[in-house]
Amino acid sequence: MPGQLLRPREASRRASFLELFFDLAFILALNRVSLALEQDLTLGGVFRTALLLAAIWWVWFVTAWSTDWFDPGTPLIIGLLLWVMFGGLMMAAAAPSAYSGHGLVFAGAYVAIHLGRPAFLLPALRGNPLRVRTLRVAVWFALSAVLWLTGALVEPAQVALWTVAVVLDLSLARLRWPTPGLGRSSWADLQVIGEHLAERYQQIYIIALGELILTAGIVYSTSGFDLYRTIAFALAFVNAVSVGRLYLVPGGVRLGAAIDALGPSGSRLGLLAGYLHLVMVAGVVAAAVGAQVMIAEPLSRDPAALMVALSGPALFLVGWILLSAAVHHRVSWHRPVGLAAIVALAAVGRGLPLLVGSALLSVLLILIAHAEKLTPARTGGTGRRPG
Repeated sequence: MPGQLLRPREASRRASFLELFFDLAFILALNRVSLALEQDLTLGGVFRTALLLAAIWWVWFVTAWSTDWFDPGTPLIIGLLLWVMFGGLMMAAAAPSAYSGHGLVFAGAYVAIHLGRPAFLLPALRGNPLRVRTLRVAVWFALSAVLWLTGALVEPAQVALWTVAVVLDLSLARLRWPTPGLGRSSWADLQVIGEHLAERYQQIYIIALGELILTAGIVYSTSGFDLYRTIAFALAFVNAVSVGRLYLVPGGVRLGAAIDALGPSGSRLGLLAGYLHLVMVAGVVAAAVGAQVMIAEPLSRDPAALMVALSGPALFLVGWILLSAAVHHRVSWHRPVGLAAIVALAAVGRGLPLLVGSALLSVLLILIAHAEKLTPARTGGTGRRPG
């Protein structure tokens, strides 16, 4: 049974239907997180929303790695995926009110997911050396569960405890879950199939872009079809296309080969890519909120709304540049210059109407994409884009 549970290295590297079905829960999750941010555009609101997004991302991330290690076609893993999917839907439903009465639902679902996973796996892995890996992860999730649940029950300490819990959960993966009496996992224990994991990252990023377009379309359809709102909707679409196009060149489409080329230590790059995709997905969520506010009130001069609208693509560019550097070990000059231009726009354009700010942002994104397209010619026409 343990051997049958593991995903064969020679198995298909494409995501299964069930994995794609599992991703559907995160359409709702990202939509509810963007709603939580829209309701509170203060710095505190941004931070609190970031905690929710990090927790939701970690559910998706750990599950994506689990389906890379274990065969998603076996009945046990099918049951595990459905368990996590339902828990993710519960977290999504509770996200907008997680700080105002439904924190226990959000935290309880998160804990149930991460403690339910070893409950599924540990009995099935009896006799397999990799059982210890699952046990290490379970021990640390049990510890963070105390922080999540206590934070949900003690409202004055909620943000502080959840912050510690998020830092603990995300950082322990990089430390490979060092556990007293059990040691820590080796990078070989955590080895992944690069092509499969990279495809999963691409798929969840597309889900995030889909949520942006869905949100923009819903607001446009309910707020009217006047000229300014139509222009705002078109700009939101242009920006979504731009960050989608930029993702594909160059790091996004070469990540899988880079992970596989490193062998067992490729899991380190796969983990870093997971953190950077969180940054990029956060950027898309912020862009969705900015688009929503812009379409509803295109001539608004609300500086907070403009900052959110501009911070979305800026966050994406940060993650994208760092991912490209991790894959290719170098960065073309136009990427940080483009990022600096967006930061400068945010600094000097605080009084601009949202529509104007978004138009200028669109121009910058198009220029960055155009520079990316011209990169092969500037490097001798080899067709190989530098990182």
